[in-house]
Amino acid sequence: MIRYGEYITAEEYMDLRKKVGWMEFPLEEAQACIDNAYMVRCVRDDEKAIGVVRLLWDGGYIAFLSDVIVDPGYQGQGIGRTLVEICIQRLKSDMKPGYKVKLTLNSAKGKEPFYEKFGFKVRPNEDAGPAMDQWFIAEN
Repeated sequence: MIRYGEYITAEEYMDLRKKVGWMEFPLEEAQACIDNAYMVRCVRDDEKAIGVVRLLWDGGYIAFLSDVIVDPGYQGQGIGRTLVEICIQRLKSDMKPGYKVKLTLNSAKGKEPFYEKFGFKVRPNEDAGPAMDQWFIAEN
């Protein structure tokens, strides 16, 4: 039975990242990602974690949709869509009257059409330049 909830362990989170080929990092850091997110939703098939999403927001004008991950064996069933919809609804419901919030994300390569269905615009565009990022990796 598929169900959506809030709880995910650092180990489950890292396992999902590994299944989709994303960078792994220490469990302590993974736990901080979970603990410090504005909202986390985990999808389970019975007890098995099969999807996760994190919404990062400090209450200001920028929010960040992060880690929309669905186990490859469960992709194509609308789970990712539901996770994104949950985040958008939560953000809209928590905005105070008059607020304007820009929800941003970094799409995995080739997944842009998925996010365009929700109204996200690929960068660069007429309003914004390309997204930029860089990894910092501490030495052991």
